[in-house]
Amino acid sequence: MANGRHWMAGTGVGVAAAALLMTGTAPAALGSAFTGTPPRPAPLNAPYMGAFTDSGSQGVQNLADLEDWLGGTPVRVGHTYLPGDSWDAIEGEQDLLQPWADWRRADPSRLFVLNVPMQERNEDHLGDREVRSLIRRGAEGDFDEHFTRLARHLVELGVPDTVIVLGWEMNGTTYSHRCGPDPEDWKAYWNRIVTAMRAVSGQNFRFDFAPSRGTDDVPWTECYPGDDTVDIIGMDSYDQPPGESFDEQVTQPYGLQAQVDFASRHGKEVSYPEWGLFRNGDDPDYVEHMLHWMSEHKVLYQTVTDYCPHGVWQCSENPKSSRVFRAMLSAAGTRPEPLPSATPTATQKPIATPSVTPKPSVRPPAVTPKPTAPPKPSVTPTPAVTPKPTAPPRPTVTPKPTAPPRPSVTPRPVPAVPTPAPTAPGTPATPPGAAPVPKPSRPAEGCRPLELSDEMKKQYESGEVCIHLTKKVPKAKGAPKRTA
Repeated sequence: MANGRHWMAGTGVGVAAAALLMTGTAPAALGSAFTGTPPRPAPLNAPYMGAFTDSGSQGVQNLADLEDWLGGTPVRVGHTYLPGDSWDAIEGEQDLLQPWADWRRADPSRLFVLNVPMQERNEDHLGDREVRSLIRRGAEGDFDEHFTRLARHLVELGVPDTVIVLGWEMNGTTYSHRCGPDPEDWKAYWNRIVTAMRAVSGQNFRFDFAPSRGTDDVPWTECYPGDDTVDIIGMDSYDQPPGESFDEQVTQPYGLQAQVDFASRHGKEVSYPEWGLFRNGDDPDYVEHMLHWMSEHKVLYQTVTDYCPHGVWQCSENPKSSRVFRAMLSAAGTRPEPLPSATPTATQKPIATPSVTPKPSVRPPAVTPKPTAPPKPSVTPTPAVTPKPTAPPRPTVTPKPTAPPRPSVTPRPVPAVPTPAPTAPGTPATPPGAAPVPKPSRPAEGCRPLELSDEMKKQYESGEVCIHLTKKVPKAKGAPKRTA
């Protein structure tokens, strides 16, 4: 994002009607009315979700802790950035990519998203003249080899279906890979990169064109390289002006409505690789509206930027927004949809299967996860409950009358009560060939009538004995890393 990018773990995180007509975009892209107010925070059907928490192995570890914080909601999108300080870094360093590749391969339902700079010295604040020269060199093919090496490396790591967010926020001024100094050659350069990466045997990449919301330095439609080399229309959208309210962020020129309308006209899916809080402070209304927006528009994926000042999990500066985010994405009501299939572009050639670690297919036949039945407690005359063979608790149930006399109660033996296996509401379908996603077990419980003694019948109409067991939940392996 412009003027607010943080680098973590040593790597980068990263308006005129005439312009619209020149790019084939209808005037409707300037924005349209956003109607309807979403209900108060409540669980919702969420798109494929993730978070950027850290660039390297710590970021991978944090995903499990985030899942625990959300009560078991699957965090299926892993997102990181290649540093843009040198071409060696842009080619993909093993230490950075290996943990993410291992995480992705462990579950076919997961999605790996990688931001890739288009220029070295990407955050050195180069002047327009130098950037213009670099864009032209790229358009002439001077840098093709670096992207070919990156593509080969990703295939060798077993992640040939990575989503590549190439040259993100190109409509701004923050990065050396910006489009503004020479939009026409910039588009030619983008197309050369995509062509070079698609030429690598075994690849199945998808390329995400992700400008920042609004006009910024130039209208992002002026940078659009064409449908043949773009698979997804993304947008980085933080809660900041221009856009004091969510309404304004939707309707502003080149805002959220313009993005989804443009994607629809070009037959592309929508994503939000970066979003989060910023200059408007702790804003729970923004979080609520943004989550509803992404759910209603069935985006391919979304990843919140989770460090201060943007985050809702690792950042303690936004407690109200954090509560809303957690409530709306809690496992109680979230039903993630299967990952949509990649749509091959017209220019992509048939590719061979890579001779590396077998590529996990993202879309084989759906598998319905089978929840594990919880332990069945038994009720005995003591009564003794044994949920686990290793540690059998033996509570004795003795009803206590509130007024004298206080008879001694000895419950008579009753048959064991089988506890039905809990069924999670709305079990989601998993992507074809995906490993079942475990759901949190509900507490096991059972009740049986208690036969009263003659003495007790003088004071009590009836009674029952109930047993309630809660399964242990493993503790998270490590505390989330908090970075400024």
